[in-house]
Amino acid sequence: MPTKSIVTGASRGIGLAIARELAARGSDVVLISRGGCPEQAEAIAKEFGVKTFTFACDVSNSDSVKDAFKQAIDALGGVDCLVNNAGITRDGLVLRMKDEDFDNVIATDLRSTFLCTRAVLRTMMGARKGSIVNIASLNGIRTQAGQANYAAAKAGVIGMTKSNSMEFGSRGITVNAVAPGFIDTDMTAAMSEETRAKYAAQIPLGRLGQPEDVAKAVAFLASDDAKYITGQVIGVDGGLNA
Repeated sequence: MPTKSIVTGASRGIGLAIARELAARGSDVVLISRGGCPEQAEAIAKEFGVKTFTFACDVSNSDSVKDAFKQAIDALGGVDCLVNNAGITRDGLVLRMKDEDFDNVIATDLRSTFLCTRAVLRTMMGARKGSIVNIASLNGIRTQAGQANYAAAKAGVIGMTKSNSMEFGSRGITVNAVAPGFIDTDMTAAMSEETRAKYAAQIPLGRLGQPEDVAKAVAFLASDDAKYITGQVIGVDGGLNA
């Protein structure tokens, strides 16, 4: 398992579950979010007996990423694992979609993956080891109307994952993606019960996933058990994309 991890979008939902899972397996963790999340970091440190740090960062902004990641790597004394989890949605039909809704999703969900990956590369390459796990989405593989921005961003994350795995492999760095399906988070909680039930009925396992389901897949890909796995997309979707 990694002993020094950075997780973006870590204040809640899937990101927080990932930070907790990595900490439970013995990793010190930096939790990155737009406003920082000291309460969550403190709670994880207390529960699992690891070191935690948190830094505020706009992951779509190059200068903000450079500053926050320098502090993060200095605090950890290096970095073994990066989880690019930060993301937003701004759903809408293309005819009515505002430019800023398209641009903001691409910036937060896709550009951030590039910026944050670049920010850890020198450290990982110097150590000749590391794991990068990108959180993509089922909607980057098979999508639906009203998500042109989100689908494009997550498909881009998958493409970037595959390209980067080829580029970094000779330095001992693995790059993989996890593609969650319908997960029980704040995002899906905003749906009506009728809509949630409709989606659950389409899932072979018959239920929405939990953030912890995604976190365990991420922890596996970050571990030594997956050291010969790279360039792959692991679906955590209850069989929806079978």
